[in-house]
Amino acid sequence: MDGFINFMFGAYKGMDPLLVGLEMIAVVLGVLSVWYAKKEHIWVFPTGLISTGVFVYILWVYGLLGDMLINGYYTLMSVYGWRVWHSKKEGAERPVSMTSALEWRYAAFLFMGAILFVIAVYNYFNKFNVWTAYVDTFTTAVFFVAMWLMARKKWEHWHFWIIGNLISIPLYWYKGLIFTAFQYILFTIIAVLGYQSWKNNLSNKPLSS
Repeated sequence: MDGFINFMFGAYKGMDPLLVGLEMIAVVLGVLSVWYAKKEHIWVFPTGLISTGVFVYILWVYGLLGDMLINGYYTLMSVYGWRVWHSKKEGAERPVSMTSALEWRYAAFLFMGAILFVIAVYNYFNKFNVWTAYVDTFTTAVFFVAMWLMARKKWEHWHFWIIGNLISIPLYWYKGLIFTAFQYILFTIIAVLGYQSWKNNLSNKPLSS
């Protein structure tokens, strides 16, 4: 049992208790946010705002600059998404819809722009010296697109969350953020459920651009 506990949580030995506590709070709120997204509930945004705000600080401490930036971006996009989801059309909240050809082009530009931006940040801080920086750059771009599509209530955003989550699990485990790695395991499970739930809703709601 001691060996198992050490394997699972040995990375936290000697770590600032404040950081551990903040990570646990951010993880709980992050999982709640994804669960609310699956349910198409507006609380996806306030819970996400707090979680991502805390993670900005934690990721700065751990040197994951790409993910730090993506969490700052999440915070801004949560404000945008909160407003979009509340926009009214014919008396109903904005429905789930599929991504248009124009939106896919925007998503492609966003993906490439995010990669270039994160590369520039890593180079500026001289942090492009470990393999995690390259992985972090890619996942950041994936999550940029995922969050933008989610804010516009597009079904396909779940594809990007699933891909990014699966890559993030071993990344955070390697960095010693075990609770966060578990969070991404839960994220992946909920994202798969959300993928099917939103897909079902497509046949019950009118499409919007």
